[in-house]
Amino acid sequence: MSKNFDVVVIGAGPAGYVAAIRAAQLGMTVACVDDWKNRDGSLSYGGTCLNAGCIPSKALLESSELVHRAKHEFAAHGIGTGPIKVDLARMQQRKAGIVKQLTGGIAALFKANKVTGMQGRGRLLKNLKVEFTPHGGKAEILSGKNVILASGSVPMELKQVPFDDENTVDSWGALEFDAVPRRLGVIGGGVIGLELGSVWQRLGAEVVVLEAMDDFLFMIDRQIAKDTQRQFKRQGLDIRLGAKVNGAKHGKSGIKLSYVDNKGEHHVEVDKVIVCVGRKANSVDLFEKDCGVKTDSRGFVEVDDECRTNVANVWAIGDLVRGPMLAHKGSEEGVMVADLIAGEISEVNYNTIPSVIYTAPEIAWVGKTEEEVKKSGRAYKVGTFSFAANGRAKAMEMAAGLVKIIAARNDDEILGVHIAGPMAGELIAEAVLAMEFSASAEDLQRTIHGHPTLSEALHEAALAADDRAIHAINK
Repeated sequence: MSKNFDVVVIGAGPAGYVAAIRAAQLGMTVACVDDWKNRDGSLSYGGTCLNAGCIPSKALLESSELVHRAKHEFAAHGIGTGPIKVDLARMQQRKAGIVKQLTGGIAALFKANKVTGMQGRGRLLKNLKVEFTPHGGKAEILSGKNVILASGSVPMELKQVPFDDENTVDSWGALEFDAVPRRLGVIGGGVIGLELGSVWQRLGAEVVVLEAMDDFLFMIDRQIAKDTQRQFKRQGLDIRLGAKVNGAKHGKSGIKLSYVDNKGEHHVEVDKVIVCVGRKANSVDLFEKDCGVKTDSRGFVEVDDECRTNVANVWAIGDLVRGPMLAHKGSEEGVMVADLIAGEISEVNYNTIPSVIYTAPEIAWVGKTEEEVKKSGRAYKVGTFSFAANGRAKAMEMAAGLVKIIAARNDDEILGVHIAGPMAGELIAEAVLAMEFSASAEDLQRTIHGHPTLSEALHEAALAADDRAIHAINK
């Protein structure tokens, strides 16, 4: 096997494996080094996303959503059921099967595109050399004309609530429970905390979410945040804001979490704890210190808008660099970098990266929030439309939530779209495409949408921005 390549990629998550495949499609010789090791000792590609994040969590979210619907919605459809029985072992088997299919698919894609997949530790040395250490084997040196760093991110740990991989776990461990906890504490009320809390709450756990920030989902539009917070509360999620956890004490009756808010110190007793307080760049021992690659104070590799590091022909993409930690953002950076190495013209529009929270209701957004637009000083208008007035949503028994469109008042450019409701993660794609082409609210108004569909809510929200909504009372 050759040890000289046009491109050596370190990491085979959504950023790395996509970069490797794209580079190979463009005629380059490519090696992709990845050191992911599953808890059973098996090796697989796909990084956190496919093995312990995006994919397994969505599999369990789908299963738990069906449980919820069977308990609370089937009767409205005239479907009678007996007592709902949750077979968690079967759910976990299904989840594992999906993960295995998709990770195995990457290996097949590597083979089809002539990417040399190498499972083991990759470390950047000077002069575009990569030290590759296979699991249980001896190190060897690879040489690349270009090196792409794509080692992803890892969960952050709270010193006051350390992981024990049994009762206090990270997001990966939270996907592996073999029984539904009776009482579950989730530290962190962000995207991951809400998704995992939702899974186990629907399956029968009493869930308390302790979020240190005073604002619920501070990163999203405030109107959407308030609407979804009310819905989560009605579902039974106990979300406590401004709750700064300062300790955990294990006892015979469970784990006593201590936290402080503006009313003083409090305690809550749970059986399991999931710590979801963010993720950090996986850059420890990724390269020799004297190889010259710069990182910031948090360990993120410093790059320009085209993901070039300060070292010639060394690139970095995905969770390892600035910007949102999103699989699709990393993938597009992987495509861009491969194109640029091949001499093609390519870019990533960081203003049109969608975000999705896969709770029920789903939450999705792209562009600016109303608060951000207001702060910028640009005159704007807002159109909203409730799924309660959407025929398809009513037929689905999923009529909670709304669509919100923010457009510039002077030229009607769409500045942001925010959705809370059924299939929000799918609906946001239309908004992303519209913004990619600098569409106006009128462009959406004049786009014919099928009836009855959920997408009509986007159409109506665009109309509402100019007080023209057909199926809502205008101002």
